[in-house]
Amino acid sequence: MNRTARNSMLAALLAATFGFGASSAQAQTSIPLNRVYVIDQRGEVVMSGTGLCWRTGFWTPAAAANDPAGCKCDKDLLPKEVCEPPAPRAGAAAPTAKPTGDKITVAADALFDFDKAVLRPEGKKKLDEVAAKAKQIKLEVILAVGHTDRFGSLAHNMKLSERRAAAVKTYLVSKGVDANRIYTEGKGPKNPVTKPDQCPGKKATKQVIECLQPDRRVDIELIGTK
Repeated sequence: MNRTARNSMLAALLAATFGFGASSAQAQTSIPLNRVYVIDQRGEVVMSGTGLCWRTGFWTPAAAANDPAGCKCDKDLLPKEVCEPPAPRAGAAAPTAKPTGDKITVAADALFDFDKAVLRPEGKKKLDEVAAKAKQIKLEVILAVGHTDRFGSLAHNMKLSERRAAAVKTYLVSKGVDANRIYTEGKGPKNPVTKPDQCPGKKATKQVIECLQPDRRVDIELIGTK
């Protein structure tokens, strides 16, 4: 066999080998449906350079509580009884208080000016009420999820909803709420309250914008025990 033929066969063999390796690695790093953290080929959670677990897009505090790595990655955000179940007492079963949720939906226009992420004085008063409620319970976590209406690009609305949720967190922290207890998320226009045929119109006229007001909101949920 001449040198050219041998080189061709070697190249084909290497290509097949690396192609198989890539497919195998891709299969090994796939994420099971019941996991909310990125898993490597060993079945271990992938960590960032700062020691934080990589979350998937399906991560929520509730889902993390059901993930085997939830306590390792986000112990501070999960109910205490999930990661530290109380030891049973002899002769009697100790009652466990179950976390309850108090969901507050605040119109974004009450918190911010249209298309802005700077809190208005009226918005701060609303958040003062949230902070007061958080101090009345044994707080586990506060979920602050920002939403927008459909007008504007998806990228713009996603960033706007994230900035609004972050502004809510910053203000609540300034009122004494533990930053580690606040989880923020922006969903842009993905979860509208209005129905598809409720506010027709492709242009952002005053009438349509007013009709879409329920979609511009921040959902704030307090979870804890009394």
